[in-house]
Amino acid sequence: MTAQFTEVLHYQGAQMSLRTQPLSDYFYEMGTSPDFREKSTACWRRYIGKWEILLDRLYLVGIHATYKDGTTVTLGSLFPGFDERVFAHWYSGVLSIPQGAMTEYVHMGHLSSYERDLFLAVENGVIVDTQLRVNSVLLDEGDNIA
Repeated sequence: MTAQFTEVLHYQGAQMSLRTQPLSDYFYEMGTSPDFREKSTACWRRYIGKWEILLDRLYLVGIHATYKDGTTVTLGSLFPGFDERVFAHWYSGVLSIPQGAMTEYVHMGHLSSYERDLFLAVENGVIVDTQLRVNSVLLDEGDNIA
């Protein structure tokens, strides 16, 4: 599998990569997935969601995708009546946000490693916990650590 494009997250005034795909949980709950056109081998889910955390609540604020008939996907076409933002009440899980420099590239999914990982625990769309993990960098034998 090819390394995959991440979702986009706006959080604490910064744009970040989001390895988690909260919208896929919505499609799973609905028992169907929209008929999106294939983008590339780097985007097997066929869309890129744009997310925002406001007052500890997760919102879908955009989507980059095309229906198979060639029309552009909008928030309003997926969620009628919600053209600007959709509260992600369906999502409970952990948002995974890589931070810092990439320390190891893995050409599969979202398996590359970074200096840090920020994890946001979410329950029904509300952030309930935040954890930061600082990842160790393995050195080759003979590397100087001083």
